[in-house]
Amino acid sequence: MSLGNTPVVFAATKCGDCGPGYPTPQEAMKGPREEIVYLPCIYRNTGTEAPDYLATVDVDPKSPQYSQVIHRLPMPHLKDELHHSGWNTCSSCFGDSTKSRNKLVLPSFISSRIYVVDVGTEPRAPKLHKVIEAKDIHEKCGLGTPHTSHCLPTGEVMISTLGDPKGNGKGGFVLLDGETFEVKGTWERPGGSAPMGYDFWYQPRHNVMISTEWAAPNVLRDGFNPADVEAGLYGKHLHVWDWQRHEIVQTLLMPDGHIPLEIRFLHDPAASQGFVGCALSSTIQRTWSVEKVIEVPPKKVKGWMLPEMPGLITDILLSLDDRFLYFNNWLHGDMRQYDISDPKRPRLVGQIFLGGSIVKGGPVQVLEDQELKSQPEPLVVKRLSTPLGFPWCPQMIQLSLDGKRIYVTTSLYSDWDKQFYPDLIREGSVMLQIDVDTVKGGLKLNPNFLVDFGKEPLGPALAHEIRYPGGDCTSDIWL
Repeated sequence: MSLGNTPVVFAATKCGDCGPGYPTPQEAMKGPREEIVYLPCIYRNTGTEAPDYLATVDVDPKSPQYSQVIHRLPMPHLKDELHHSGWNTCSSCFGDSTKSRNKLVLPSFISSRIYVVDVGTEPRAPKLHKVIEAKDIHEKCGLGTPHTSHCLPTGEVMISTLGDPKGNGKGGFVLLDGETFEVKGTWERPGGSAPMGYDFWYQPRHNVMISTEWAAPNVLRDGFNPADVEAGLYGKHLHVWDWQRHEIVQTLLMPDGHIPLEIRFLHDPAASQGFVGCALSSTIQRTWSVEKVIEVPPKKVKGWMLPEMPGLITDILLSLDDRFLYFNNWLHGDMRQYDISDPKRPRLVGQIFLGGSIVKGGPVQVLEDQELKSQPEPLVVKRLSTPLGFPWCPQMIQLSLDGKRIYVTTSLYSDWDKQFYPDLIREGSVMLQIDVDTVKGGLKLNPNFLVDFGKEPLGPALAHEIRYPGGDCTSDIWL
C-alpha cells in the first residue's frame, strides 16, 4: 500500500543521555522487571457514590506488599468512567534527552474529562497534576468520549474519540501539548474525522496510521442491543490515514470483522503489517489489508440472551519480539497465545480458561461447541489458604517486557459489565497473573497472585487497563 512519495527521514540515535523508553523493542525486552503497575478503578454503575481512582499495585514477588493495592488516587469528580491511559512521552521520543516519562494521561469515557497524573515525583504514590475539562475539548475540537492516548514523536499527546459533544459518532483525535497539556485542537484536518472511532496505531516510517470503530457513544452507552448491529450502528471499517497529511486515504470494509476494537502494528518499525481484534465476529484480521487469520467459532447455547454466543475478543497485544499474539475471549472466558512467526498463519500454542459465561455449573448450557468437548471448570485461586471460585472473565491484558508474565483484569465497561456479568458489579473485578512459556508456548496461572478489587475500602470496584511506569508493548511505538 502506497501512502505518498514524500520521504520520511530518521536520524540515527546516538546519545549518552537519551530520552524516555528504549531505542528498540529488543532493548526494551532487556529492561528491568516490573515492580508496580497502575490501573484505573471505576465506581460508576456499582452503586458506590465515590469517584473513580487510579490504583497502584505492587507486583514485586520480593515485596511484603506483593499483590496488594498500595495507593489509591481518587479523581475529583463522580461518574467519569476512567478507561484507558497513555503517557506524556514514550520510546517514540527516545532520542530527545529533554523528555521524561513522568505523566500518565487518563481520558474519561463518560464525562469526557482528561486527567493528567504525576507519576514521576513519587511513582508509588501518584498525584493529580491537571484536569482538562470536557468543555475545553468540546469547544476546541468538537469532540467527546476520548479513548486511546498515544504519545507522538513531536512530543505531543494524541487521543482518539468515539463521538461529538452530543454523543453522535465522530472518530477524531484530540491533540495535547506534551508539556502544558493544553488542548491544541484536532490532529485531523477540519471536517476530516471518521464516522466512528475507537483505537489507533501509527508508524511514521511508512507514513501510515490506522484507526478502528466501536460505535457512537449514544448507541453503546447504556448497554448492547443486538438490533443495533442489524441496523448498522456498530463499526465494520478500518480507516487508513496519511500520517503526514493528517487525512483518510482509504476506508477498508471488514466483511468478517464486526466491531474492530484494538489494533496493534508489529513493533519492528520496518514491518508493514499488524493485527486488529474484531469483538463481535471474534476474528483477528491481519492489516494493513483485510485478511482474516484467526476465527473463534461461536457456541450454540441455552440460557443466554442469544442462541449463539461469540467469544467477544476485547483486547489483543503483541510481544515485543513480534513472535506471539495474545487475546482474550471475554464471553467464552479464555486467554489465547498464538505464534505469529508467520503472520499469515498464526498457530495456537497456549490457552487457559479463567472463567467466563460458559463455565460448568453456571446458568448457560452449551449445546454445540466446535472447539471444546465439555464446558470448562470454574477457576479456583487459593491465596492464604482461602479458596475463591468467582467466574472471572478475562478482559484487559498487559505483557511484561521480557514476555514472561501477563497481567489480566476483568472489567470491560461498566454498562456492559452490568449487562453481561452482573456479578462483577456486586463482587468487583480482579487482577490475575499468567506465566508464559516463551520457548514452546503455553499459559499457566500464577496461584500466588490475586488482587481482589471486591475488597476495596469503599466497596467493590471495576479495574481496567494496566500500565507499567517504564512503558509497555501497548503504549510504546518505535520509529
